[in-house]
Amino acid sequence: MAERERISPDPKFIKEIGKAGGEAGKKCYQCATCSVVCELSTNESPFPRKEMLWAQWGLADRLMGDLDVWACYQCNDCSVHCPRGAKPGDLLAAVRSYTYQNYAVPKFMGKALATPWALPFLFAVPVIILFVLMNVSAPRTAEGEFLFMQEGIPIDFNIFLPHSTVDAFFVLGNILIFTLALIGFSRFWRDLKKHHGEGISLLTGLKLTAKEIITHSQFEKCNANEPRYIGHILVFAGFVGAMITTGLVFVLIFIPHYIDLPPTWELPIDLPNPVKFIGAFSGLALLAGGAILIARRWLDKDEVGASGYPDQLFIYVVFFTGLTGVTSWLGRWLVGDPSFAYVNYFIHLVFVFFLLWYMPYSKFAHMIYRTLALVFLRAKEAEDKRVGDPMSPTT
Repeated sequence: MAERERISPDPKFIKEIGKAGGEAGKKCYQCATCSVVCELSTNESPFPRKEMLWAQWGLADRLMGDLDVWACYQCNDCSVHCPRGAKPGDLLAAVRSYTYQNYAVPKFMGKALATPWALPFLFAVPVIILFVLMNVSAPRTAEGEFLFMQEGIPIDFNIFLPHSTVDAFFVLGNILIFTLALIGFSRFWRDLKKHHGEGISLLTGLKLTAKEIITHSQFEKCNANEPRYIGHILVFAGFVGAMITTGLVFVLIFIPHYIDLPPTWELPIDLPNPVKFIGAFSGLALLAGGAILIARRWLDKDEVGASGYPDQLFIYVVFFTGLTGVTSWLGRWLVGDPSFAYVNYFIHLVFVFFLLWYMPYSKFAHMIYRTLALVFLRAKEAEDKRVGDPMSPTT
């Protein structure tokens, strides 16, 4: 006789999943069409059928430790073929959104990033901080007026919001935010171990997943939403390029300046400088990738799925980060209008603040959570194969 197990449904979890975009999951009648049509679902660990059932029952603990939630890339093959319109892809996206809230430190920030009414307050924080920094640190004339507002002064972002001030602000802030994020990520990793066992080598998992993460090879297997792969890979490339650009500028210009050494290049950097090429490519990639993802959600809702608020918020923030970055540069380089350039630059920094400082609590955090889950999953698969056990513990 099979061993009985007592389950404890969580009504609050069911309600939260519905609010995050998984409401249609109630229609699921366990036909398993979703698991059959999914190219990423394996015989050893089929999904998302079991996840649909666990969500209906409110089994939050199981879903928080479920690796297959993160093996899904929401291509929506399952939702397109679902005979009941239960939208399994949307439900798994809602579970991932709940994960950000569940592991958020502090908790109220996870709730705020998932709640539309909090958006004005979330944007007000960077606007106020940056406005104060500008008033405190921007150079002034002898009469007390801002230097950047004077006639005949070339457009220079360094006299609008001095780079040293912005650097110090973001570096110190990022240390705090990523320390808090590390607490949440470590709790997630601990829960994976609780559900799937100890002995997982992080290094082994990283080796096995590096190529998969960089190339998005699993994403390419999706059929119903192929353009989303293009948009996703562009956004990924944009983020990587932006990090490379920021790192090069910091190492080759700012650090020499701080230690009184001649910098490799002088600011502002313009074409044909290679760093500017990387920066321009990154901004355009974010802009194009974000535009593709937004357009798909508006034009092909049946195939793409009606993503929840956290997913949509992230895509729009990514798009406007790329847009304002490009327009800031064009405003200084081509247009030559100080007001246009400075306003766009200020807005760009607001969106950068939003992306970085709210990362642990927004859809942006999926980059870390998915990586950790895939690292764990691939390492576990390798271990199961080594010991000769073909059955994955995720079933």
